[in-house]
Amino acid sequence: MLFACLVAPADAGATPVADSPAVLRELPADLVERFERVGWLLVRNYNDEIGASVAEAFGTDERRAVESYCRANAINFEWLPDGGLRTWQRRSAVVRHPLTGQRCWFNQIAFLSEWTLDPELREYLVDEYGEDGLPFNTRFGNGDAIDADVVQRINEVYEANTAREPWQAGDLMLVDNVRTAHGRERFAGPREVLVAMADAVHLADCSPTIDVTGG
Repeated sequence: MLFACLVAPADAGATPVADSPAVLRELPADLVERFERVGWLLVRNYNDEIGASVAEAFGTDERRAVESYCRANAINFEWLPDGGLRTWQRRSAVVRHPLTGQRCWFNQIAFLSEWTLDPELREYLVDEYGEDGLPFNTRFGNGDAIDADVVQRINEVYEANTAREPWQAGDLMLVDNVRTAHGRERFAGPREVLVAMADAVHLADCSPTIDVTGG
């Protein structure tokens, strides 16, 4: 990935990067072993009330087109009585770099977890829509819940292996999207950072440690 800064924010707004092999090494061995064995599950709900709608997420609300996309990308789906859509997809938590073969912690287990939501917002959403109705959430690949302390530990290890540099106009940054995780921090004032991607890398080419086509 290539990031080019045209306008730097007045305050903060860095694009932090984290060393994914280092994160993998420093996570508890038993936790890594569990995720390697069962993978992780991303659960998403699409409706017209919270989060993205079906049309916004898939570029269409035509059911056959949505279903075709899901089947082509190993995404399980369920149409809900209210017209909403629930999807879940099981993926590997650890992949091998397509060029070096290095094992990398490559996933969004913590980033898309319910425990990253503001506590008051999470409580409201659970009361309003139920735990299964959150816009997004992550689980172990066998469906078991991921506790808050697991997400906290993952985030702590990420932070310990993260580097950040304030943007300046004209800066250019190249990121190996498998070898290095990246994020975006809050900022004040205008900020314009363009992003371009190189050739796509498919997980099937990265020796996933589980069968991602499974249910």
